[in-house]
Amino acid sequence: MRVILFCHSLLSDWNHGDAHFLRGVATELVARGHSVRVFEPEDSGSFQCLLEEPHGVAALNEVRALYPHVRPERYAPDTLDLEAVLDGADLVLVHAWTPPDLVRRIGVHRRDGGRFRLLFHDTFHRSVSAPEVMAGYDLSRYDGVLASGDVLRDLYLERGWARRAWTWHEAADVRVFHPHPRNREVRDLVWIGNWGDDERTKELQEFLVEPVHERGFTARVHGVRYPVPALRALFDAGIEYAGWLPNHRVPLAFSQARVTVHIPRRPYATLLPGVPTIRPFEALACGIPLVSAPWEDSDGLFTAGKDYLVARDGAQMRRHLSALVADAEMRHAFAEAGLRTVLSRHTCAHRVEALLVFCQELGMSGDVLHPLSSERVLA
Repeated sequence: MRVILFCHSLLSDWNHGDAHFLRGVATELVARGHSVRVFEPEDSGSFQCLLEEPHGVAALNEVRALYPHVRPERYAPDTLDLEAVLDGADLVLVHAWTPPDLVRRIGVHRRDGGRFRLLFHDTFHRSVSAPEVMAGYDLSRYDGVLASGDVLRDLYLERGWARRAWTWHEAADVRVFHPHPRNREVRDLVWIGNWGDDERTKELQEFLVEPVHERGFTARVHGVRYPVPALRALFDAGIEYAGWLPNHRVPLAFSQARVTVHIPRRPYATLLPGVPTIRPFEALACGIPLVSAPWEDSDGLFTAGKDYLVARDGAQMRRHLSALVADAEMRHAFAEAGLRTVLSRHTCAHRVEALLVFCQELGMSGDVLHPLSSERVLA
């Protein structure tokens, strides 16, 4: 199968979590014998910010080495030759951060005789936080939408934005996210997350800053776009702020801490239950115990209380973290359970399997979806 993927960036994950999952999906498709071409705009904001980081170029080189079969082609929207790009494609995936005009133009090619299947991929909360923006996307020529949760899928159908839609949760790229030896635990807690444009300011204070400060945990935070008041709050709580961390280095950071937390942005926690974002999948894949701020797992992805713990408020977060930090056997039990669940249900391989089923429902033939000799491709 010849796959074309349009996205904001796969080279950069600076404030761009969608790169995590899409890198894993592209790699898995190649591993199964499919051809994948990735297109990202040359003026990608995430890519430009990556280059401004002190170690940005080194991180970019590491990404290219770690994902040798993901070679994004950077394009200028005004000069992109869509006819040449789409010629011979079997499947075209267009991520929701693709410019609306390009989304429309790709749909026009589908209308005007394109023989490929065309799917729109949405992983963000704009459908509920900015519905007028999403309503402006012309998906009339698309075969369907891949939505990162049941609620999001249903919104596309109920509002008439798409004729067909499937739930396609994000998942862990276990080629990169897996347990490392935990004999170098040098701190109690690590949190990987960006500030969030005031979408979780109160939550970060209640579920991270105050518990760490009150219980005296050793803690480190990685992320970007932290305003001065947020940095001051971390400093006053005794939390080390360590700036941006390239996503492929996150497993090592997890291996050096006893526990991590998940603090979803407010739109995901209140308006899009069932859409956990990529971070919990990656944390559990690395075998680190996880405590989450309130989040409703309406899609039944995990088992709360077994795979991870949920804290209803700051007081319960303090109790959960204290128990885990003090009890190595408890940490091991949660880490093992979470890892087993990810490996059994939530890897990029599982999501590619689901994608191939969707494509089969759209009439694609089995010999295209399951090429032979896939094992030799990555040899």
